[in-house]
Amino acid sequence: MKATKYDDGTITYPGHPVGPEGGERVEEIDLTERVGEIVTWTTSTATPPGIRQPNHLAIVEFEVEGQSVRALGQLTTDAVEIGDEVRPVYVDELREPGAGIREPESQEWDGYRFEPTG
Repeated sequence: MKATKYDDGTITYPGHPVGPEGGERVEEIDLTERVGEIVTWTTSTATPPGIRQPNHLAIVEFEVEGQSVRALGQLTTDAVEIGDEVRPVYVDELREPGAGIREPESQEWDGYRFEPTG
């Protein structure tokens, strides 16, 4: 789970080939050891094929070099509130590999969910 810093100083997650103001990529910043704060969250009960039901999602804000960097991702639980601190935790499968219409070999299935720190 890496944010991208650009030569104009902006930082985004996920990274893009060119920054929001046209900046070139200069550095990746690992977010996996950082703690973020839940800005908002929801539960989806009508999920795409292969995604767990219910699917708890949050927008999480990280403070990186004095900037707000936001990430959208799954939560490990629905026992959260706005303002709670969470950390990214690695999971092997964010969704079921055989459930989509694309070839399983053409996609990545692992990633991060957000877990409350307290």
